[in-house]
Amino acid sequence: MAKEKVYSICGMCSVRCPIEAEVENGRCVYIQGNPHAAGIAGALCPRGAAGVALTEDDERPQHPMIREGERGEGKWRKVSWDEALDYVAAKLNKVRAEYGDRAVLFSDRGGPFRDFHRAFLRAIGTPNYNNHDAACARNVQNAALSVFGFGRKGVAYDLKNTKHLVVQTRNIFEAVNVAEVNNTLDAVANGAKISCIDIRASVTAAKADNFYMIRPGTDYAFNLAVIHELINAKLYDRAFVEKHFNDFQVLVDFVQPYTPEWAEEETGIPAERLRDFCRQLAEAAPAVLWHPGWMTARYSDSFYMSRTAYLINALLGSIGAKGGLPIMNKPGDVGRKGLNSFMNLFPKPEEKRVDGVGWMDGRTHFDAGPGLVNLSYDAIETGEPYPIKAYIAHRHDPLMAFPDRDDVKRKWANLDLLVAVTFTWSDTAWFADVVLPISPYLERDSILATKNGLKPSFIRRARVMEPRFDTKAIWEIYAMLAKKMGIEKLAYDKVEDVWNFQLDGTGVSIEDFQATGLVSLADEALYRDMDGFTFKTESGKIEVHSPRLEKSGLPSLPPYQSPERPPKGRYRITFGRCALHTQGHTVNNPLLFERMPENTLWINADEAQKLGIEDGEYVEVGNNGHKGRIKAFVTPFIHPECVFMIHGFGHDLPCESRAKGKGAADNLLMPKGIAKYDKAGGAVSMQEHFIEVRKA
Repeated sequence: MAKEKVYSICGMCSVRCPIEAEVENGRCVYIQGNPHAAGIAGALCPRGAAGVALTEDDERPQHPMIREGERGEGKWRKVSWDEALDYVAAKLNKVRAEYGDRAVLFSDRGGPFRDFHRAFLRAIGTPNYNNHDAACARNVQNAALSVFGFGRKGVAYDLKNTKHLVVQTRNIFEAVNVAEVNNTLDAVANGAKISCIDIRASVTAAKADNFYMIRPGTDYAFNLAVIHELINAKLYDRAFVEKHFNDFQVLVDFVQPYTPEWAEEETGIPAERLRDFCRQLAEAAPAVLWHPGWMTARYSDSFYMSRTAYLINALLGSIGAKGGLPIMNKPGDVGRKGLNSFMNLFPKPEEKRVDGVGWMDGRTHFDAGPGLVNLSYDAIETGEPYPIKAYIAHRHDPLMAFPDRDDVKRKWANLDLLVAVTFTWSDTAWFADVVLPISPYLERDSILATKNGLKPSFIRRARVMEPRFDTKAIWEIYAMLAKKMGIEKLAYDKVEDVWNFQLDGTGVSIEDFQATGLVSLADEALYRDMDGFTFKTESGKIEVHSPRLEKSGLPSLPPYQSPERPPKGRYRITFGRCALHTQGHTVNNPLLFERMPENTLWINADEAQKLGIEDGEYVEVGNNGHKGRIKAFVTPFIHPECVFMIHGFGHDLPCESRAKGKGAADNLLMPKGIAKYDKAGGAVSMQEHFIEVRKA
């Protein structure tokens, strides 16, 4: 039988790259990047290449299960989909009857395929949709809102055309987005520079023209000094500032004390290096892209790091510019109709959010769309402002994503129902009352999605092969559950009917996806004319002084506070990503485990010598009674105040034979850390903990 090509969307991480899969005798035998997708050029990262291994893995959930015994005990009863969904529907309805519709909480990993299950939440009347972003990019999102009035996805990253890329809390060559990596390499081939600000020499740092190994927690100081130098040396774009800044003088006055010499004392970066860096930026402007950050759930002032990064971009005139941060285009911006939304079939719940986002004192400035799930957990525990009794964790593992697993479990003790909707085992799934298994992405189709950008498009994840086990696509799970709960508007049986609803009136048909897997909505990239552009702030301009923040009682630019130094004998724990794994959910993947079975602890060579630790030997890391065993990577290329490990290791579930007992879990070394969060940005401050390191 001839091989068949199927265009789809990868599901191994949150990037969701377009792919081309080869199918032979009903099985996927090969995956590559979709050659028709911009920036992909047929490429795929290691995680994407391991998609077949995920499908073939027998250690993933294979059928619906209902818990027997205590939560986390690992005693399960295999059930049919009918029984599982009857159980969930009955429990949800009981909670709604006793406590109101608002007593149901939901969290996911965000992304473009959310519309159907968010419509389900509207249908049952709860306002409490959350995503995982309190452990990732909430600080960036809320920073963008405070400066521009729109979120972080209101601008695009024009990496391919940039002349100078600055990465700060963005490890672009390891936390791999294939199109971003390819576009960055194209820019470098055309003469672009890369500057990296990090606490260690990552792969990105190794490829950078400028590497600034900064003292942990001092990014805000570095950024303030850059602003000082750009303004005082008159290196900024005066025409752009005059046209688009609402209150430039506020920024001028604020940064005067923050000289490069001052910053040298805080950050460890020599003043002259910082001045030279600013000159390089000015030479490349406006084609400068200072990335505002990705995983910014780090320090107590990471919000202000991201906020000042946006202001630096604006000072250089890169907002809206080719090679900078041009304005993002949606279908309507290129004269096309967008996809129809299932959410619009139901009224938006009038009830206030349980996390207080959008209405509670000190929380009115936060983006209310996905809210802050960490604050929702407080409501489960306290019952204030009202009880939460049912929780659906959808493709989300909060027990590994957030600090101190036992503390989070304790917060969940008052739940009457905990449902895990997942395609892999996780700490959260193991602790759940019901497991509803999702088919891995090669075995499922998804609702259609829009990919906004300089050239917006519609994308489709098509099913590549039939499910091996008794698992379902995400839309199927919620359509079946909707049917059980009498929500007829979502009770679909065929994905084609789902797609046709979305496409109605767009001028696009299902058949239009066959040739390439996607439908472009524009012939060429559209760069908006900034002359008449109005920002979505109160003033219609870029705001240094943010009324949004001030109304919540927060300063627009607080005076810098030096971060705490590690207590004697301890190190600040930092963590990040690598190209081989996606947080914790790929560690048990057979192919990826083979390539990287455990994480290592980066430790400064001088500090290791003091402790008698040699490269490659196992060490013990500990904090507040928890200990982990991990292999040391001794190097001069990490700041001596901190240690670093890849996130997602240290699994202890008996159902994961490969990952169990390998490496150390960083989140377990952060006692009650979910309570430490950035009050301005909302993200958890996960790198504000200090651990002990000793020979094992």
